[in-house]
Amino acid sequence: MVKKNLVLVGHGMVGQRFLEEFLAQPGAARDWRVTVLAEEARHAYDRVRLTSWFSGTSAEELALCGDSFVAEHGIDLRLGDPAVAVDRERRTVTTGSGQLIGYDALVLATGSYPFVPPVPGHDAPGCHVYRTLEDVAAIKEGATTARVGAVVGGGLLGLEAAGALRAMGLETHVVEFAPRLMSLQVDDGGGAALRRKIEELGVVVHTGAGTQAISTGADGRVRAMSLSDGTELAVDLVVFSAGVRPRDQLARECGLVVGERGGITVDERCRTSDPHILAIGECAQAADGRVYGLVAPGYAMAEAAARELTGEPGSFTGGDTSTKLKLLGVDVASFGDAHGSTPGALDVVYTDTRAGVYKKLVIGEDGALLGGVLVGDADAYSVLRPLAVSRRPLPAPPEQLLLPASAAGSSAVGGAALPDEALVCSCHNVSKAAIRAAVTDQGCTSVREVKACTKAGTGCGSCVKLLGGIVEEELAATGVELAPGLCEHFAHTRAELYEIVRVKGIASFSRLIDEHGTGEGCDICKPVVASILASLGNGYVLDGEQAALQDTNDHHLANLQRNGSYSVVPRIPGGEITPDGLITIGEIARDFGLYTKITGGQRIDMFGARVDQLPQIWQRLVDAGFESGHAYGKALRTVKSCVGQTWCRYGVQDSVGLAIELELRYRGLRSPHKLKAAVSGCARECAEAQGKDFGVIATAEGWNLYVGGNGGMTPRHADLLAADLDRETLIRTIDRFLMFYIRTADRLERTAPWLERLEGGLEHLREVVLEDSLGICADLDELMERHVGTYQDEWAATLADPERLRRFVSFVNAPGTPDPTVRFVPERDQIRPARPEEGGGHRVPALVAGPELEVRTR
Repeated sequence: MVKKNLVLVGHGMVGQRFLEEFLAQPGAARDWRVTVLAEEARHAYDRVRLTSWFSGTSAEELALCGDSFVAEHGIDLRLGDPAVAVDRERRTVTTGSGQLIGYDALVLATGSYPFVPPVPGHDAPGCHVYRTLEDVAAIKEGATTARVGAVVGGGLLGLEAAGALRAMGLETHVVEFAPRLMSLQVDDGGGAALRRKIEELGVVVHTGAGTQAISTGADGRVRAMSLSDGTELAVDLVVFSAGVRPRDQLARECGLVVGERGGITVDERCRTSDPHILAIGECAQAADGRVYGLVAPGYAMAEAAARELTGEPGSFTGGDTSTKLKLLGVDVASFGDAHGSTPGALDVVYTDTRAGVYKKLVIGEDGALLGGVLVGDADAYSVLRPLAVSRRPLPAPPEQLLLPASAAGSSAVGGAALPDEALVCSCHNVSKAAIRAAVTDQGCTSVREVKACTKAGTGCGSCVKLLGGIVEEELAATGVELAPGLCEHFAHTRAELYEIVRVKGIASFSRLIDEHGTGEGCDICKPVVASILASLGNGYVLDGEQAALQDTNDHHLANLQRNGSYSVVPRIPGGEITPDGLITIGEIARDFGLYTKITGGQRIDMFGARVDQLPQIWQRLVDAGFESGHAYGKALRTVKSCVGQTWCRYGVQDSVGLAIELELRYRGLRSPHKLKAAVSGCARECAEAQGKDFGVIATAEGWNLYVGGNGGMTPRHADLLAADLDRETLIRTIDRFLMFYIRTADRLERTAPWLERLEGGLEHLREVVLEDSLGICADLDELMERHVGTYQDEWAATLADPERLRRFVSFVNAPGTPDPTVRFVPERDQIRPARPEEGGGHRVPALVAGPELEVRTR
């Protein structure tokens, strides 16, 4: 049997999806010989995650296709050899290398190209587009010698580019011609909320302004940008992200019909005006007259084209343009009729400008959800989007769907509220019914198996939370218990991973995931494993592989604040401090122009330090005998105390001495969540010990130990674990309580919910730590002694190592240069972060250490 020739032009995300769908069709591999012409010299990769390349994701990790896929299916893949001409009469394609390839069917997946406004200077050195891996590599190289960057375009990709520039230390501007950011996705209210959040991060936003010209210096490189509102920006790097245009030139030149505004015209089965040629993705104008610039509609077109070529039913009548992503750390989502263009539609809006949250639902005359906008809090997106697509009546009043979960009268709406036909995964067109069938008919018993079976959750990932809920509900209905895995990369719980690491002596994430997990890990499992490794004493948290696992604050051993500055909190055990210590902290705060505040945990917090100033501040603190207070870590924070019997006429024990002993014993102890403690010298409870993770109250006979207390949004009174303990027994009991908690708690689970979840509750805890009912107390004691014996101050360890100090700079290419976006205004004789509308300014007097600090005033 002679095989027919299929030629695919383009090997991007949509092209690769077409190959997967086509080769999965019955008889496709038997009947067709496949040739792929790729313009780039690399396999298809995930452009949606392109920005992650700046934070360390490798090109290999972004790849969607490898040599094994090509070899397995016998594909003739020609990298770096694009199609340059099509002869429709002879049915041949000419490649860039001059090769002539015949076809029986031709699929065009040429995608789009970035639109660059034809302004003077747009092609000067220092100007970039944001489309390929080569583009982002060029931007990163250019950023090494740049100080100020501007992004032309305030859409999805433009804001991602702005985030990348900001992360590389550049003062960053966003220039958007429309009156608001993300004008296609969000409304005025959502755009305003998004702008406020982004400007709080130090990015300067210019809306309603176009780029007029880009000026160059004597060396021919970018030096300035002129805007239509008269603004002049001194910039030395420009990224154009002002939208894309369909790459339809190949089709135009061979005479195919194209849309009036571009895009190869196709019907519902993705056929062009030539019956032997199909077009999919961003290069095509769909049957509804639209050119879709999102990956989900492109995938749907790829599936329709694959079915067309193999005679299977399927068509593309329109795509879901819903989007959910995190831009510069801000959650943004848009779905359905987000702008309320449907006649008779009504809006229900919730706004919290203090928290930077904006939510809008568009409700039809029949009460059905038509669409919505979510900014600052998009947790409900996974449920709301399929509700809007299904056009079913809402399962609850709209205000309950918008209010925070903690608000009175609100209730969470999960997957149970969705009809079976609701589209849960728009990237792969997977309905709730298909997910349920994977459990009931295909025997899947975990989210991972359902993903493999249906492909749901393997695209953008925004539906994973909803997917997990549906799978859990379906398994419960069939009497099967859902596997309690930590995430898709580990089938084990956090407690199980702790035991694996402890028993096998594993000292790295890579070994753990190689031996007991799958894939590369994620933002769920990496910090969890980092905490486990640290709690078991596996070295300095920022050495080698460990550094890549840490949360944001741990990366710089300080707390990141809203304007990009950091706060420094030295440890003050028990709240006891000498006059010399107070003077040292005061002098440092004065010399570096920091804001100071006494915390609720009896410490002094110093706010407003630039990242490059942190080592200078630490050095002076360490020299004066201070060490890190671990305010940035999931670790022991403080052991608060009253003055006890030493000074107080009601005190019956030395509460300060015990608080200091406990804080020094447990300092640096990494745990699933932060730990707070207190010691009160009598029953009057001035240290509020019964609201802490562990609290001690003095009695005439000894000490009462309380555990599982919690403040915050869900306060919980601590429970009395043991009474009238002597000092030695008290400390041993606390040791075991803490290590048992660290050993068995779930990720980000504080002691209060852990104790409530613990089977057997408080009585079981007593049996474990006081009576050794599980026979593990010797292990718990040994683990605590190992912690106490191996503790090292992370600030001092950093200062002693020049290699570690290299990470503490505002700009890697200009280590001594302060970050100009970190700005403050004076208030109550101190400083606070400047708001976006507060311009102008003056400077505070020169600091003793470091460059001058700019202060912006009203």
